Amino acid sequence: MTEKATFAAGCFWGVEAEFRKTKGVLKTQAGYTGGTVANPAYALVSTGLTGHAESVEVEYDPKVVSYDQLLDVFWSLHDPTQANRQGPDVGTQYRSAIFYHNEKQKKAALTSKGKIQQKYKLPVATEIVPAKEFYRAEEYHQQYLEKNKGASCHL
Repeated sequence: MTEKATFAAGCFWGVEAEFRKTKGVLKTQAGYTGGTVANPAYALVSTGLTGHAESVEVEYDPKVVSYDQLLDVFWSLHDPTQANRQGPDVGTQYRSAIFYHNEKQKKAALTSKGKIQQKYKLPVATEIVPAKEFYRAEEYHQQYLEKNKGASCHL
């Protein structure tokens, strides 16, 4: 039986690419979650007005990779002390967030955030919030870095 996890850590292209490399991850998709507009398109999300975050939904086999291990990957991908930005990408759509799907994930995320906070002098800005509807991003965003060798998240 598979489980889902959803993370936001800046530009979703790099986040998706890294989770795809993780043993036990069966499927990923780039998309938008955490906002107020149904079926948002990239052009609208990129304005920062919808409340959505560029996110990655991860389907994984918990017998192969644990949620705690996925959290470790998440923390390694970005600077969680940056509020509403990652590097040159600025806006609420680039915020750091863990969207939990159940109480077990919520507890693990809160524990993990507490541990990661000990590594930083600045406060960890990562939101830990219930998963909302996930909207798959446009096809050209899926596995973008794999399809566009040499591309980066920072356009």
